[in-house]
Amino acid sequence: MLALNKASLFFGGRDIFDAIGFQINPGDRIGLVGRNGAGKSTLLKLIAGDYSLDEGSISKAKEVRIGFLRQDLKMDMDKSIVEIARSAFDELTRINERIEEINKEFEVRTDYESESYAALIDELSELSERFGLLGGDSIDADVELVLKGLGFTPETFEKPLHTFSGGWRMRAELARLLLQKPELLLLDEPTNHLDIESIMWLEKHLSESNQTLMVVSHDRTFLDNVTTRTIEITLGKAYDFNAPYTRYVELRADLREKQLATAKNQEREIKQTEELIERFRAKASKASFAQSLIKKLERMERIEVDQEDTSAMHFKFQPAPRSGKVVAKAEGVRKAYGENLVLRGVDLEIERGDRVAFVGQNGQGKSTLVKALLKEISAEGMLELGHNVQVGYFAQDQADELDGNLTALQTIENAAPEEMRKHARSLLGSFMFRGEDVEKKVKVLSGGERGRLALCKLLLKPINFLVMDEPTNHLDMNSKDVLKKSLLSFDGTLLVVSHDREFLEGLVTKTVEFRDQRVKTLLGGIDYYLEQRKLEDMRAVEAKSATEKKSKKGQKKDDGQLGYKERKQLEKDIRSLSRKLADVEAEIENLEEILEDWDAKLADADSYMELMKDPDFYPKYEKKKEELASKMNLWEDIQIEKDQLEQQLPS
Repeated sequence: MLALNKASLFFGGRDIFDAIGFQINPGDRIGLVGRNGAGKSTLLKLIAGDYSLDEGSISKAKEVRIGFLRQDLKMDMDKSIVEIARSAFDELTRINERIEEINKEFEVRTDYESESYAALIDELSELSERFGLLGGDSIDADVELVLKGLGFTPETFEKPLHTFSGGWRMRAELARLLLQKPELLLLDEPTNHLDIESIMWLEKHLSESNQTLMVVSHDRTFLDNVTTRTIEITLGKAYDFNAPYTRYVELRADLREKQLATAKNQEREIKQTEELIERFRAKASKASFAQSLIKKLERMERIEVDQEDTSAMHFKFQPAPRSGKVVAKAEGVRKAYGENLVLRGVDLEIERGDRVAFVGQNGQGKSTLVKALLKEISAEGMLELGHNVQVGYFAQDQADELDGNLTALQTIENAAPEEMRKHARSLLGSFMFRGEDVEKKVKVLSGGERGRLALCKLLLKPINFLVMDEPTNHLDMNSKDVLKKSLLSFDGTLLVVSHDREFLEGLVTKTVEFRDQRVKTLLGGIDYYLEQRKLEDMRAVEAKSATEKKSKKGQKKDDGQLGYKERKQLEKDIRSLSRKLADVEAEIENLEEILEDWDAKLADADSYMELMKDPDFYPKYEKKKEELASKMNLWEDIQIEKDQLEQQLPS
């Protein structure tokens, strides 16, 4: 399908790619990974034909169409969302327009026996057949399915693109590409502006298709669920592994370990051989032996150890000053932008030590509530921060709000308290700004570098309430890991808005879902939240199915259909299931009481210290939560079975 052959690209005296090569075959699902600045986006642009190589070649089969989701979109802002999506079917649109023209012509023509009339009939037949083969009959359904999957509502389909933010414009372009179904799909950070629900829909859509794709992403979960092959770009080289991301990490580490061991053995052999050469070189009787050893060394192929970029951030937040018990509180909050109501009747309380995730579809008010709590914007209702709360805030567009005319060093010095300014250079070094890097203007920094600089500013003063809105958007895998590690050691209160499931996993203990202008708090992490959402979706499907079945039963069944014995057995089975339901409900109630008691004690300082004396408390706590989830699943299964049996009884 496509191949890179000894491909090299040089820029500013730096080797972006040094004679790299690989093939993309039909059905390949490739994750392209590497540090920020390694050249991942550049490689996609090379494959798409935006750039030309300095050396080597890229060969592509003629019939291969390439679709490319870029980070820098160029789109017609006056077109509606549905027009953008439907533009994927340009050929079908042309066919349909011609079919309509022919049908209009038939309405006025009466020369039924003429050759031109017969030719029109033949053309209409051919066009109709091709229209069907290309899926023309399902265009509207396909467009609606993809747009809804990516988070658009039918009310937004006809709105022009210029009324949407950059993230939603990216979704419209992604919808067009998915509907277009090119032979090779290139995706550059497709999850950056998607919420968790849309990411999961995209994963399912791509996994169920036979689409050949290459994707750049820093979302481990997405890569594991979508890709089957990983190509790493590092220090100008490309390393190819036939495995999804998590397995690639293991294989990469094993390979490097073996390379190091083999190279070490070879170095030992070389050293021993050189010692023998020196010993025997001066002896006439051993001169020929020494020469043979020299030739052996010359022929020896040196083992190369894959280069590794070990640069990384390293930092730790200052100890958090003690705040009051209630850190942030909202009651009856309402917020609208014009006629667009975002939040209504929202109540929320965040207590000292809470580690909270805000999740939900984009546009549901997550960032709005954050800004309202921090008095960045106004809103109706009661919003207040607690006693001695010192906020550190990383806004979603924090990196973009930095002054582009300042250097990295000036940015930190200007924001730092006087006593911290002398440490500005060493602090920047912790965020991978070293040497002359600190003198670079902000406007020439990459998105990842600006993100690191914005993070650096958070360390300039003590904080006890850390609020981070999509902090991982411009961070590579390593930087994301360092940030997560630092957040895990942060001893204050944490609030994170994020769509990155792997980043949130193990980081938060409370999840707040935003949906339908309201919020719902769950005492559990992201995995627990996703499991609950899955259960809710299942219940909705089952309820719909049960309603449909009941309707059909009312139409088709009468009292005489079941025999006496069948009816009695059915009633017996239903009673048995009712007893099981009651037993499981009692167990659920008991588990909920235990967990509520523990949660109350965890919220009380004295009780908390008492609980912490038991080193096995948290394992017990997690086990009880797992038991509760299991019992709820069991209850759901029994209830569904009981409903199905009850539908078989005559009315």
